[in-house]
Amino acid sequence: MIRIAITGGIGSGKTFMSKLFGYPVFNADKAVSNIYLKNKKIFFRIKKKLPKLSFSFPIKKRELINAILENKGNLKKISSIVHPEVRKSLIFFLQKNKNKRIVVLDIPLFLENKLNRKTDIIIFIQANKKQVLKKIKKRKNFNVLILKRLEDLQLDLSYKKKKSHYVIKNNFNKKTARKKVKDILKIILQ
Repeated sequence: MIRIAITGGIGSGKTFMSKLFGYPVFNADKAVSNIYLKNKKIFFRIKKKLPKLSFSFPIKKRELINAILENKGNLKKISSIVHPEVRKSLIFFLQKNKNKRIVVLDIPLFLENKLNRKTDIIIFIQANKKQVLKKIKKRKNFNVLILKRLEDLQLDLSYKKKKSHYVIKNNFNKKTARKKVKDILKIILQ
């Protein structure tokens, strides 16, 4: 099985690009949302770790944003509970797709959480900062401080780019993106 990991900055188009490969995709952001929606055990662990904050099940994004805004350290506390659960979801995904030729890993903190193997093919999605910010501002629950705190969790983008085997410059054009993905797949599958 060839593992292709998609990395890049927040809002660079990682999820969009990962879907273009046409192979099973593990989307860490979706896994996290699923945990907040369905996992009561995680809900109680977060509630216990942050007793002063009001959370209700299922956990809503607004509650998490408030917790992170109240205290920078809360993001790390939440992550320490949620990330091991995401890792379990990843292991399940890999097991389920073990007979697939390729799987795509859309995991924003792939390198930060040391999920990479020597055989992984890492693709960095590079996008224009102004375009990215414009795109991110359209998101529901957009908050500059939250964005900054999430960026603080990430390795420097230049480091991620250096660690990558391929770079896709995303100009947010579907036709161009498809061609770039197709070209990379051609090389990988030789």
